[in-house]
Amino acid sequence: MKFGKIDYLNLLPFHVFLKRSPLQSYVKKAIEHKKGVPSKLNGALCRRQIDAAVISSIESRRVKYKKLNFGIVAKKSVKSVLVRKNSLSKLDSASASSNMLSKILGLKGEVLIGDRALRAYINEGSENFYDMGEIWHKKQGLPFVFGRFCYIKNGSTYEKLVNSFLSKNIKIPRYILEKYSKTRQISPENIRWYLKFISYKMGKKEQKALRIFIQKARELRFDPS
Repeated sequence: MKFGKIDYLNLLPFHVFLKRSPLQSYVKKAIEHKKGVPSKLNGALCRRQIDAAVISSIESRRVKYKKLNFGIVAKKSVKSVLVRKNSLSKLDSASASSNMLSKILGLKGEVLIGDRALRAYINEGSENFYDMGEIWHKKQGLPFVFGRFCYIKNGSTYEKLVNSFLSKNIKIPRYILEKYSKTRQISPENIRWYLKFISYKMGKKEQKALRIFIQKARELRFDPS
């Protein structure tokens, strides 16, 4: 198994689950060496340097990937995928889906994603940002899928892992919250608050929303091979 790990708070419950899972210790250690931002994992999976990852939802469109019904989903607002108001337009090199979503929504300004965006939202105030998950929901009446679990091999193993994770309510120990709080400069209370906006199971609404997003991206001439 060569699983790539998005090193953001939005997948913290899954990372806690993996630590507790019966995976062999060398596999768990390898996961820590194959972590990065979504755009990095998109490339690693495309080049087969890893065999599975939660990648940008826009990249999950590639026909060579097998998909599982596990994603990074915002039912409404998301707090960590933003466009800064009254700023020069600037895309975030860490993301593919969020950059495309900003274009689809017609938002002008600096795109911020992940823990950096969440920290800015908390420290600078919600009034300074457009929350792209919230705006998408207002326009479509649907959740938004920012990332999706894709793989190219070891499918049965990943499917068992994902199904097990989705069937559990993962509680994050205080010591882990404090560890991430120090490295991300976000309080444990705000981490808990933030995770309430994130879900992972992709049902019919989520799959419909992703299809609409892909179609709108195609209209803007995005067409992954």
